[in-house]
Order: sequence, then structure tokens, then C-alpha cells
Amino acid sequence: MSSKLMILIVALSFILLMGVYFIANPSYEKSIRAKYYFEVGEYEEALVLAKESFALDVYNRMASTVMAQSVTSLKYVKYIEMGKEYAAEIDAIAEHEFISKGDKAKIRLMCEIMISSYVKLAPSVITDKELVEESAMYYKKFETLLEKVTKRT
Repeated sequence: MSSKLMILIVALSFILLMGVYFIANPSYEKSIRAKYYFEVGEYEEALVLAKESFALDVYNRMASTVMAQSVTSLKYVKYIEMGKEYAAEIDAIAEHEFISKGDKAKIRLMCEIMISSYVKLAPSVITDKELVEESAMYYKKFETLLEKVTKRT
């Protein structure tokens, strides 16, 4: 046999052994599933599986990474959900013919909460760009609204 063929056989055998190890090892099997759920946007499920995987093997870097990124992504998801709730509440207040000082203060407080919460978010290279963009959109919206409410007060 030629040496190139022998090297190819050894390399393929090594790759096959690594694949079997990843599939057979429960920690890596769970971390692969966690990575899948993370990629499809199921961050809570990804976090659960990554924690289980990490508990089985604390040296599993994939589990550690997916766990950290899922926590970050869930912060973005919660920020966006809070932004939607506050925006709906502010829209309901804006429908009134007269907006009281109490309602203006409530709007100002909601805007300040959204602005300060946004500053605490820390995107990474892996964070879904759509989450980052949508949260930035809510940040800008509430920043603009705060300026308008502050000017009118």
C-alpha cells in the first residue's frame, strides 16, 4: 500500500472514532442536541440540555459555550418581550385624549427601565443578529420616546 493511502485510512479511522465518541458519550450527545436547539432559537431547551451536559462533564467546552450563549440570548428575548409589553401599554395610554402627569411619569419610568436594561445586554459573536437588531430597535424607540416625554413635561 502506498503511504498516502495509509495516511488517508488512518485519518478517516480517527475521524470515525471521534464521531463514535461524540455520539456515544452522553455529555457530548446532549451538547450537540443543545447546540441544535440554540441554532433554531429554542434557547430555553438549549440551556436545559447544556446544563445537563455540563453536569455530566465539566470539561465539555461545547456545553459550556452553549450554556453561556443561551443565557445571553434569553436576556435578549426577555428584553424584547418587555419592550413589546411596555410599547402596548404606552400605546393604550396614548389613545386617551388627555395624558395625565401620572401617565407621563409612568411612560418616563418605562422608557428609563428599557434604556438601562439595554445597556446591560452584552452581545457576542454568536448572538443571533435578529435578536440584537430587534433589541436595538426597541432601545432607540424608547430613547426617542423618553426625549419627547421629557420635553413636554
